[in-house]
Amino acid sequence: MLPTNIANPAYFHKVVDCQWACPAHTPVPEYIRLIAQGRYGDAYMVNWVSNVFPGILGRTCDRPCEPACRRGRVEQSNTGDPEPVAICRLKRVAADMKEDIRHRLPQPAPHKNGKRIACIGAGPASLTVARDLAPLGYEVTIFDGERKPGGFMRTQVPRFRLPEEVIDEETGYILELGVRFAGDQRIDSMKSLMGQGYDAIFVGCGAPRGRDLEIPGRREAAAQVHIGIDWLASVSFGHVTSVGKRVIVLGGGNTAMDCCRSARRLGGTDVKVIVRSGFEEMKASPWEKEDAMHEGIPILNFHVPKAFVHEGGRLAGMRFEVVRAEYDAQGRRTLVPTGEPDPFFPCDEVLIAVGQENAFPWIERDCGIAFDRWGLPQLDAVTFQSTVPNVLFGGDAALGPKNIITAVAHGHEAAISIDLLLHGGDARARPAPTVNLMSQKMGIHEWSYDNATSLDARFKVPWAQAEKALASIRVEVELGFDVPTALREAQRCLNCDVQTVFNQNTCIECDACVDICPMDCISFTADGEEPDLRQRLKAPALNLAQDLYVSGELKTGRVMVKDEDVCLHCGLCAERCPTGAWDMQKFLFKSAMAGGGCRDHASHRSAEVAA
Repeated sequence: MLPTNIANPAYFHKVVDCQWACPAHTPVPEYIRLIAQGRYGDAYMVNWVSNVFPGILGRTCDRPCEPACRRGRVEQSNTGDPEPVAICRLKRVAADMKEDIRHRLPQPAPHKNGKRIACIGAGPASLTVARDLAPLGYEVTIFDGERKPGGFMRTQVPRFRLPEEVIDEETGYILELGVRFAGDQRIDSMKSLMGQGYDAIFVGCGAPRGRDLEIPGRREAAAQVHIGIDWLASVSFGHVTSVGKRVIVLGGGNTAMDCCRSARRLGGTDVKVIVRSGFEEMKASPWEKEDAMHEGIPILNFHVPKAFVHEGGRLAGMRFEVVRAEYDAQGRRTLVPTGEPDPFFPCDEVLIAVGQENAFPWIERDCGIAFDRWGLPQLDAVTFQSTVPNVLFGGDAALGPKNIITAVAHGHEAAISIDLLLHGGDARARPAPTVNLMSQKMGIHEWSYDNATSLDARFKVPWAQAEKALASIRVEVELGFDVPTALREAQRCLNCDVQTVFNQNTCIECDACVDICPMDCISFTADGEEPDLRQRLKAPALNLAQDLYVSGELKTGRVMVKDEDVCLHCGLCAERCPTGAWDMQKFLFKSAMAGGGCRDHASHRSAEVAA
């Protein structure tokens, strides 16, 4: 194999599994170390730079970082499956325990640059665009049909999961940058907005239409059947304050989980979730399903809705067909009827949460914006520009329903595009990420960080008492970690951003690092092709998704090979090495942000092309 190029920004970034998995590339180990030091404001600001909404995401994130956490695959456990660090809940610790950080935020630009930006929808994507562009002097206006900003974070996430004051605080930080919020102003014509002289338009209006279920009885029982996202919005704004005793929720995503838990709090005593897929195939996050079941809500799987049963114009219940899953040779699933009698479940109300879709009736089809056959805008995958270059899309409006952190990532990229475009540059000419490696060595065997990782199992977040939590839609269920528990959970982090960096020129091939490595992930062996090399290591490297760290040829003709997949970053190799061939170096990943740095890169690239 060729020697590993550790100067490649993607190499060590991929090793920091949690940061690699986060769409916004939040430097997770960095802020967890700050929490362990009690530096909550610093930890919050590290988050704020990349993910914009630490307090909101600390309660509601889909947590793509946690399944990627190295702890969940290298830890030995006699009590069940090893669990990742509670990354999301530690993010909330930073938000809840920080000091006043307003003086650390960017200030409104003292002078405007004469460019006007319209953002449609006040959800996370538009708010991120505004956060990135307003300090650069852009005059940003956010239009939204609701009175307060937040988008679906405010209208669809129940208050028992996300208190309104947290939304107010973090959206307020953005509006205080000089952003104009035009609430109660729903845009009903893209052509009209295009005619108002905006230099760029960003569409971040989400996927506002919930899918319906057209089966027999739907029209006759319409008064007791509700679209889930619309019903959640009505609950959020206080238009719905009660629900029938017997409630069926259809669907297996996070919206379905929010619907059933909300119904439980509004008076439903017999609430059940019924889903056509298998339990493991449900789109809801595992913890969302666990929370629902913890509150006594059963989830019935492999039941396909057949009919709404009504009597005298009023819903009486639903009839289902029981199915099983069969898979062909390519792994494609088919739901096949089992032949069992169709079960009937009586109910007073049904909440349909079987998916969401984009709806752009206000974008005229002759305005120049092209759509694909699924009704999504045709976008440049890098810049998020539509077929009208100064109209960009992000969040659910761009690619369909995702999550908050993905919408934030889209917002950052769109902000770069707008800034480059309006300065006469190429929106695709954005700089690659930059990285820095800094040695943590303070002495012969002394490091600037604590690498004594805790052996504790993952700590559980305390909940409010059930009788109190279920009595009100506005009582927050999860209470968050206290300081001692947060400290202990933070110590479970393996510091995956502190990398083992190998210097082949000082290696004497004594194999001391091989002997001391607790994971048998270091080998000195003859070089070869990767498939062969993976099998010849001290412990075979079977996870092909993680790279091998391979040195150049050593004095004996062998090469050093380290399996990055199971390395604990414990530093024992560096402590044991008599020549300092191993060093522990903290890896800092910095992705592009809108502003002068991107513009300078684009100008330099344009000059190179011209030359």
